[in-house]
Amino acid sequence: KMNSTMSEEPDALSVVNQLRDLAADPLNRRAIVQDQGCLPGLILFLDHPNPPVVHSALLALRYLAECRANREKMKSELGMMLSLQNVIQKTTTPGETKLLASEVYDILQSSNMSDMDNVNEMNYRRRKAQFFLGSTNKRAKTVVLHIDGLDDSSRRNLCEEALLKIKGVISFTFQMAVQRCVVRIRSDLKAEALATAIASTKVMKAQQVVKSESGEEVLVPFQDTPVEVEQNTDLPEYLPEDESPSKEQDKAVSRVGSHPEGAASWL
Repeated sequence: KMNSTMSEEPDALSVVNQLRDLAADPLNRRAIVQDQGCLPGLILFLDHPNPPVVHSALLALRYLAECRANREKMKSELGMMLSLQNVIQKTTTPGETKLLASEVYDILQSSNMSDMDNVNEMNYRRRKAQFFLGSTNKRAKTVVLHIDGLDDSSRRNLCEEALLKIKGVISFTFQMAVQRCVVRIRSDLKAEALATAIASTKVMKAQQVVKSESGEEVLVPFQDTPVEVEQNTDLPEYLPEDESPSKEQDKAVSRVGSHPEGAASWL
């Protein structure tokens, strides 16, 4: 006879993945937060023993928090902020999951503050997160992709699936109107790996958006040689956000035939 916890696990994961997929669509975000059962359910999933369930619940919350109108209700939902703190502070939480949890916490915490308070609070939170994460902190970086062919929700889902398979991807936000995807990745992951994953969908192709010295945005094509991508077998260990992203950003990764070292910088 099957062990009862084993038969429950896939269930929790499929339920939370369904919520995550619904939350990925901006048109559903208000309704999900207004629903009586969804937020309390997601908060319960944050305490789930299976790490992929927790990570998926956080991705759903990250999507829901993109809608400004949702933030106050989410922040005041019973157990929300406490559960997020637990995820961040728990020693067994995988690194990437911690980063995602502190991202969601920051967005909600700052929902009703003035901009100045906001910046101070975020820096404080970040230092606190770094303290929990200890000295193994490898920084995260942001890569902005322009994706040819990203023109409807089924393409976005394909793109998501491809990105979620890569070890080192922390979170991503789609800007469908401009065919862009903003991806947070571990600093030791090459941006080319994202392009390889997106090219593997066969219907989309990614270019990187970088700022030139004059501040203009330029598209830099990735080379066609595919990069070996490390598959996400379990959720990877984790790194906090860089306290002042601008410091790292000038050290751009230069590509053969693109810009000289440092000419292009991450957005």
